[in-house]
Amino acid sequence: MSGTMSQIGAAGHTRAMTGEEKKVILASSLGTVFEWYDFYLYGSLAVIIGAKFFSQFPESTRNIFALLAFAAGFLVRPFGALVFGRIGDLVGRKYTFLITITIMGSSTFVVGLLPTSDQIGFAAPVILIALRMLQGLALGGEYGGAATYVAEHAPQGRRGFYTSWIQTTATLGLFLSLLVILFTQSAMTTADFQGAPTSTMWVSGWRIPFLVSIFLLAISVWIRMQLAESPAFLRMKEQGTHSRAPLTEAFGQWSNAKWAILALLGMVMGQAVVWYSGQFYALFFLLAVLKVDGFTGNMLVAWSLALGCGGFILFGWLSDKIGRKPIILGGCLIAAVTYFTVFQSIAEIANPALSQANETVKVAVIADPAECSFQFNPVGTAKFTTGCDVAKGALARASVVYTQEDAAPGTETSVRIADKTISARSPTFVKEVTDTLTAVGYPAAANPSVVKMTRPWDIFRAQPFKLVLLLTFLVILVTMVYGPVAAALVELFPTRIRYTSMSLPYHIGNGWFGGLLPATVFAMNAQSGSLYFGLWYPIVIAGATVIIGLIFLPETKDRDIFVGDMSMHAGDREIPFEPMAPSI
Repeated sequence: MSGTMSQIGAAGHTRAMTGEEKKVILASSLGTVFEWYDFYLYGSLAVIIGAKFFSQFPESTRNIFALLAFAAGFLVRPFGALVFGRIGDLVGRKYTFLITITIMGSSTFVVGLLPTSDQIGFAAPVILIALRMLQGLALGGEYGGAATYVAEHAPQGRRGFYTSWIQTTATLGLFLSLLVILFTQSAMTTADFQGAPTSTMWVSGWRIPFLVSIFLLAISVWIRMQLAESPAFLRMKEQGTHSRAPLTEAFGQWSNAKWAILALLGMVMGQAVVWYSGQFYALFFLLAVLKVDGFTGNMLVAWSLALGCGGFILFGWLSDKIGRKPIILGGCLIAAVTYFTVFQSIAEIANPALSQANETVKVAVIADPAECSFQFNPVGTAKFTTGCDVAKGALARASVVYTQEDAAPGTETSVRIADKTISARSPTFVKEVTDTLTAVGYPAAANPSVVKMTRPWDIFRAQPFKLVLLLTFLVILVTMVYGPVAAALVELFPTRIRYTSMSLPYHIGNGWFGGLLPATVFAMNAQSGSLYFGLWYPIVIAGATVIIGLIFLPETKDRDIFVGDMSMHAGDREIPFEPMAPSI
């Protein structure tokens, strides 16, 4: 068997990609790009959607509900993985991700048609949240199906390269959604885009990106209908070795469930925090923490994504040569070792005045410790109203480094900035803090002469260029951990329960560990009074993944997924399949 596998692997490395394999990759990737496009549209237009569908509430409350509706799509992703993973292992890969893309595209299109709360009242937000949950369920089933389908069409020895194309789709989907929104905005007035009462258009501009999805859906369904079912799945069905209860077999039997847990802890949770840190938190850090203007921050990140995105393909290909573990765990390790240095360097270049003020100006919060909460608020629903919480929140949002001095129980909270003390009970507390910070050297925004960009080619100025290099380094780490992960997950599980088993750890890791990263980092920063303490969250998670993955996960690049099965039948008796011994 080993000789046969080595021959297959060698052939897989040398022969060119066939036309049918190119078609499989294109169809699977294109459909997944469109699903991410649909999913990201809501986040990009959340403010407008909040005003249209939650207008019966005050502005702050409507924004909370808009964020809750956005979060619902993330929270249900693991449940979509269970539902559609089961269907995929029972019915087939092709038909399952035809279902998921139809649900996603239809739900997005209906959002474009949905009457607002001014028209149908409370039914509007209820229907909107239901549609968001359908989108989350569909996305939970899409990724596992696409990755499994492509991997089961790939020749031995090239699965990392083939599946790496799927890994580019989240970034491309985000770009596509932003591109359509920006194009639509540029073609009309702000009033027409937002659907203001003064608009003369028969349809509000914000609806157009949602309505366009019906054409993307039609293209995706048509392309995917031309595809054949996965050869590995067909062979399994012919041999009668398919699972009749994928959920029970995958997660109800410890011999199988342990690999899903190890995949989550030893691979996906580290990949998730590195991905969210390198793309989403890096942008948040530039805009919200360092006060870089929106156009410049988005342009810097866009350049870094453009320069680094080829790493998905590069590291997917390289993982076929040297293995999945060295690249994924290596990316996690490098991230854990370098994050503090990289983010501090970004701060010093993007906003040197802020860095200087944080080094020279002493700021302290004097408060009763009982009044100070851990301000973890992932969807904006929690209220922090004590003097200590208000003070810490104001300083954290102003990107101020501060210390906390414990006071006696019942002591009124105050903030000391240099030699001035401000009571948190003052009706003008926030204004006094802002004015005092400005007086002692804290900038209201990043220095425009240092980093501000007005055109894409401003990147070639010294400071923006340095920032793009640092941001590209973060993106390269993202591509290291994310590029090979689809192949690694596919190879870890047998055909009979592969779709089910790989989807759940992926969506728990990325939907929960990754999705909660920005809120967790902010809460840790506010608690500690540091701009960087929250980085311990991705650092510890990535470090734990390195240790668990090294010790417990096997290297799978040479595994033949066409013959491996966790439960190969031999007459009336089942012989348990044991994965390869761990490779350290």
